[in-house]
Amino acid sequence: MSRLAPLSGFPEWTPAERLVELHVIDRLREVFELHGFGQIETRAVEPLERLGGEAEASKEVYVLTRRGGETAEFGLHFDLTVPFARYVEERQGHLTFPFRRYQIQKVWRGERPQEGRFREFYQADIDVVARENLPGHLEAEVAVVMARALQSLDLPPARMRMNDRRLVEGFYRGVGVTEVAGALRSVDKLGKIGPEGVAKELATQGVAESAADAILHLARIRSADSSFKEAVLDLWETTPTQSDDEAQRLLGEGLAALGLLVETVNAAVPGTAEADLSIARGLDYYTGAVYETTLEGHEDLGSICSGGRYDSLVAGGGFPGVGMSIGVSRLVSRLVSRGMLVATRSVPSAVVVAVMDEETRGASQAIADRLRARGIACEVSPSAAKFGKQIQYADRRGIPFVWFPSADGDGEVKDIRSGEQVPADADAWNPPAEDLKPRIVRG
Repeated sequence: MSRLAPLSGFPEWTPAERLVELHVIDRLREVFELHGFGQIETRAVEPLERLGGEAEASKEVYVLTRRGGETAEFGLHFDLTVPFARYVEERQGHLTFPFRRYQIQKVWRGERPQEGRFREFYQADIDVVARENLPGHLEAEVAVVMARALQSLDLPPARMRMNDRRLVEGFYRGVGVTEVAGALRSVDKLGKIGPEGVAKELATQGVAESAADAILHLARIRSADSSFKEAVLDLWETTPTQSDDEAQRLLGEGLAALGLLVETVNAAVPGTAEADLSIARGLDYYTGAVYETTLEGHEDLGSICSGGRYDSLVAGGGFPGVGMSIGVSRLVSRLVSRGMLVATRSVPSAVVVAVMDEETRGASQAIADRLRARGIACEVSPSAAKFGKQIQYADRRGIPFVWFPSADGDGEVKDIRSGEQVPADADAWNPPAEDLKPRIVRG
């Protein structure tokens, strides 16, 4: 039989790596729930017409067909926003608004695999959705929750770069850009194609050279407090602009909202937020705050957490909201490949119960069951080999204790790391707290 070639883009972790992934998911869930977000889970498939649209990921949909040649009707969801929109639309009469939900599920995209990018991966989303009006303070709250969730993972510091689409749109309109969405999509590529590439794209859209220069100057403005506002206003005053009251209004609203956002997030999670006017988020549906998050020292991984404010979750209008999404698998891939977080052992068992001989295996199993009844994970040795080999078996699996039954009692338990061996009662003995379960620690 020929050897199977692995499928790229579909991660399959080792048991120790899976423990890191579960640790990340559990911590995220704990923080989300502490802030009042309820969990939902949606189906993996959506009708293909719902998976269309302008999002780049919609071009990478995996379609489902049954053998027999039927026309494909369903596709695997490529993010959690599309199914969430459908969920709200279908259940709006049964939900309490503002509706606070989190969702941690797998999604699928047929893109080219590379480091941190997969075809099958976990995402973790939080959103707050209103029926009509969404208070602006929720834009800061969602960012704070995500910042605290990342902080709970004991990672390198997260840097959450923020912008406001109203600020950007007002400025672009003021310098004469008529197709703001197209300009935003070009600026969103700044990190990939550089200023010259963005300028060339803007030129093909009919953006004047002076306007393109002003847009690129705006994209260079950033600060960890409200001082960016002065820089933007100085640029506005020194750049030829059109007399457009709507542009002025949008610019003013965006400046005020972004300043408050940065200050609020940094007050709650110091050193996290930065106003960065290069952040565009090329998706057309964002209307207010937009966010992108990187890990300090791991900027090459790209954004691990992003999102923003939108005014219409459901097609046809209504249900404004704000949300953010963490690329869980992207994050985990970096954590395990660099040894940033590691499991203290790869198996849940804290104890191997030795077997004296096959005739007494039942007695060893009885001891194991008494330990399990008290929440101590254990396993019985697979063979009645010499005790030295049974200890080697435990050591290879990273299990710290071996229990040796005796003919007239429960026997003794040995810490195979230190060599200490003591008499023990299966109804009373406990391993040290740090050995009860595998722990995730910094590598």
